[in-house]
Amino acid sequence: MLKFLHRRYLNILASVYIYNEHRGYTSIDRVLEAVRACCPDDHRFIAEVEKHRADERKHYVMFKRWFELNGTRPFNVDRTCGHIDRFVEIMFGRGIDALDTKAIIANADQFERLCRVIMLTEQRGMRQVDVLLKSPLVRADPVMVKIFRIIERDEPSHWQPYQAWLDRSGRKQASWFERAVDFWIHRELLLIKVPALYLNPWLGRQRDWADAGETASVALAH
Repeated sequence: MLKFLHRRYLNILASVYIYNEHRGYTSIDRVLEAVRACCPDDHRFIAEVEKHRADERKHYVMFKRWFELNGTRPFNVDRTCGHIDRFVEIMFGRGIDALDTKAIIANADQFERLCRVIMLTEQRGMRQVDVLLKSPLVRADPVMVKIFRIIERDEPSHWQPYQAWLDRSGRKQASWFERAVDFWIHRELLLIKVPALYLNPWLGRQRDWADAGETASVALAH
């Protein structure tokens, strides 16, 4: 029984992470469009955001491989468990998919806010990885530990470029309200949503991988 409960916890944890990693790299495509338009001469910033996108994709693939090694698929996790989804909805009044990239490019304040949202999300992710790497439940799975060690190594380069851009552009750093929203989203996920997933006996698993369509598109392109 204990083994089953432990395995379920790791499956829930990995399902939340793989959702967020997929949401991360697909959303950064839109961020990249905005960065290239707003900062066309800032080649370093553009390259750093491109690396951020590549790392998020790499992390997604690592969790996908973890599920494959365990002979299963992620649980059905939706946008209610997505940190960046919830943050964008609160700060912009609409979901990621409904964001108007052209409006963000045309409005310096909105672009600045987007950078702060990403920065805070990635800083939160870095702190959470530190917590998980100390957890006996996570440390009992060597493959998952290896995944989180790689994420731990990559994470600083995911928020530092946005903070650096805010600094050198003389833009505002995160406000108390933005930090409070980030804190609430994290607590809501940790204390309400993840336990609800864990205790839901009817929670189903995905029938296909989130990147299945992307893989097919790449195959057709070649």
